[in-house]
Amino acid sequence: MKVVILCGGMGTRMREETEYRPKPMVLIGNRPILWHIMKTYDRYGFKDFVICLGYKGHMIKDYFLNYEFMNSDFTIRLGDRERIHIHSNHTERDWSVTLAETGERTQTGGRVKRIERYVDCDEFMLTYGDGVADIDIAKLLDFHRSHGRIGTMTGVMPVSRFGEVSLEKDKVTCFNEKPRSNDCRVNGGFFVFNRKFFQYLEADESCVLERGPLEKLAADGELMLYPHDGFWQCVDTYRELEALNGMWNSGKAPWKAWD
Repeated sequence: MKVVILCGGMGTRMREETEYRPKPMVLIGNRPILWHIMKTYDRYGFKDFVICLGYKGHMIKDYFLNYEFMNSDFTIRLGDRERIHIHSNHTERDWSVTLAETGERTQTGGRVKRIERYVDCDEFMLTYGDGVADIDIAKLLDFHRSHGRIGTMTGVMPVSRFGEVSLEKDKVTCFNEKPRSNDCRVNGGFFVFNRKFFQYLEADESCVLERGPLEKLAADGELMLYPHDGFWQCVDTYRELEALNGMWNSGKAPWKAWD
């Protein structure tokens, strides 16, 4: 099964980082966010990726073109470029990564439509290139197959950006810096679709996945929600990136399910 990852946005709310690189290449620890997402899928046996490129996509291409050399020891005979022996030190040796140019300013729905030719299976997965979670991909897929609809979207309950206080008259009795919303779920990515979903998409760069296509899918009764109550965090701000780096550096990253 193909795993499609949207990596083309400009990340304008994180200019501190995205002025120099695409958001999926911003580092958590010493690895790009994109690598962390791919490792999550790899943990459940999904290793065939299609990366939708746009803004500064050449940097993502360079990353994978040089992956073996940058993540392995190698022996080279100087003067003979053909005689390079790589001593692989990483565990991503069986990944297949298709890097597809989908337009620098194309919206999310248009990007997915433009990689349709690379999805040669009846089902595919889709997610964004800027969010990590401790989601069980196998359970997500089982849920999708159980209901028989075209699409499944993961619904998460995000942490609020604002602190929450409990009061007794005017006295603060409790302060929770990062409360969770209890009344609604939001789109957390980590989709599963039947390839019939491509019929809802247009290759036009103005096609926004989250508007017309998903709205029409829902109106047709073909979109189900998989509830995820565990850890989930997108990276929209530098503060959120710092928080994820703090978790990773402490050795307590909730999304790290691989060895």
